[in-house]
Order: sequence, then structure tokens, then C-alpha cells
Amino acid sequence: MQVHRRVLIGLGLLLMSLLVAGCGQVITLSPTPTPAPTATLAVDIVVATLEPTATPAPYTPEPTPTPTVTPTPIIHVIQAGETLLSVASRYNVSVSALQDANGILDPRLLQLGQELVIPRQEEFDAALATTLTPTPTPLPVAVENLHFSETTIGGLSVLGEVWNNTGAPLEQVRVGVTLLDADGQEVARAEGLVALDLVDVDERAPFAVLFGERPGKFARYQVSALRAVPAYVGSYYRDLEVNNIAFTSEGFSSYTVTGRVKNIGPEEAVQVQVVLTAYDSLGRVVATRKVEPDYNVVPRGGEADFTAVLAPAGGPVVRVVAVAQGRRISAVNP
Repeated sequence: MQVHRRVLIGLGLLLMSLLVAGCGQVITLSPTPTPAPTATLAVDIVVATLEPTATPAPYTPEPTPTPTVTPTPIIHVIQAGETLLSVASRYNVSVSALQDANGILDPRLLQLGQELVIPRQEEFDAALATTLTPTPTPLPVAVENLHFSETTIGGLSVLGEVWNNTGAPLEQVRVGVTLLDADGQEVARAEGLVALDLVDVDERAPFAVLFGERPGKFARYQVSALRAVPAYVGSYYRDLEVNNIAFTSEGFSSYTVTGRVKNIGPEEAVQVQVVLTAYDSLGRVVATRKVEPDYNVVPRGGEADFTAVLAPAGGPVVRVVAVAQGRRISAVNP
């Protein structure tokens, strides 16, 4: 009986367990998930630092240019018989300056009526000073056989000659004479061109420099070639020789010189001149003169006589040298 009772109690307990299980579903709630924290965006605020602005300096206005008066250019119109050398000599400028100012490549191609701008020598010299390629300085020449004498009008004359020992033909040879006192101070100065337009290699050319008034007392002097530039020989006619030179004196105060110019070249020579140089027994130049022969146009193979009177500054003449110079006709009348 007791066993039966225990069985009943076990069945009861089992039945109650089933009843409880059938009454509903048992839901076990999971814990509420904690939301992940939202990422916080980090914003770095960068304040740009501007570069300091330079403080403008006070404006200084450009200086107002002072207008300069441009000298009126000198214009020369080529006349019959003129050459570039004769124009350069007339205006005391170098042939190279005249060529550069007018764009002349060949001096022989001048035309009648052609206008040439005459440059100022100081402007040409300044341009040369700023040129990248240095220009050779004028060629030096030897100055020899000087003779000083007072003139009949109270002045002073200085005669002499230059010797072209440079190895190249020269033109525009100008000689300067400076007189100095015992202390080396300048008393007077004068200058002049030599008598020959073209001074050939190893040739001598006389000059005469005149002081119009007798300068003050001087103890010594300086004589030098101020300018001597390489010559353009194409315009000269050099195939001339002087023959039969003779001179006679009249009381040693004057001398008559005669001679003959002969054209030994292949062309006609024009503008022919004869340059005379007289020497004393010491070899000093005591007289010089430039004359034209009877005909200053000498044809090929032709001759022309000349006569000149010299009044020497010193005494007696022992030797006379004559040199003829001329132009090519193609250079005068291109």
C-alpha cells in the first residue's frame, strides 16, 4: 500500500510538470545590447597664417629727363673730283669714322650729289671706347729732322718730317708740337697735317707747324704724331715717279726747283701733285711745298713737268727730294 502511494505521488509530480510546460512558452530575454559608441569626427580647425605683406616703399617718381639739344648734323654733298679722303681731311675726321657714319663699304663707290653725314670725331671716339672689340690705337711714326725758325711776321715755324716705319701705309698723319718752359709747364701748342695724303711704307713726309705769334720763352719742346691711321690705298695712284730734279739758288734766299712726273702704271692718274722737301747740310728740313705739274692729269705712259720756288727757313739747301701723289680715275669718278 505504501508502495502504491509512492507511485501515485511520483505520477502526480510528473503530471504537474507537464501541465506547467504546456501552459506557455518560456522566453528567456537576452540582455539588451549596449550600442557601440558613435565615432566622434575629429575636426582640426587650421587657421591659415598669411604671409606678412611687405609694406610698400614710398613711390619715388623717376627723374624727369632733361631734354638735350641734339646738334644739327653736318651734311656734305659730294662734288666732282672729291674722294672720301678729301672730305675727311676737310672736316678733320678719320676716313673710318666717315665710312661708319654713312655705311660705306667701298670708298671708291661715291656718287656725284651723294649726301654724307659728317660725324663728330668725339662721338666716334666715344663709340669706339664702348665697343667690345678693342680697336687698335693709331700707329706710331717717327718724327725726325726738325728745324725751328722765326717767321717774318713774328711767329715761329717748326719744320720736320715723319718716317713711316710701321710696315703699313698710313693716312691722316697729324703732328703736334708743344713748347715747354724750364719748369716743364706748357707755353704753347700747335699741330698740322703732313704734306702727303698717303705715307707709304718706309716713306717720309714733310710737315710745317706754325705758331702765328711768337710764343713766350721756352726751354724745350715735345713733337709727336697725334694721329696716324691705316690707309685705304685703293683710291691712290702710286705708279708715279719724279725724274730730272734740279734746283738753282738765288742768293740762298730762294731756290727754283724743276722736274718731271712720269706715269709708269697701267691707268690714267688724276689730281697729280708733287711734294718737295729741302734739307740743309745737317739733314734738317728747311723748306717744303706742294705744287701741281703743268698737267695734273697724266695718262698712262705720259709725263708732266713742274716748277716750284722754295724759300728755305735755314741755310743753304744741299738736297731736294720730290714725291708725286695722285688718284685713280675710277676712285674719283666711280
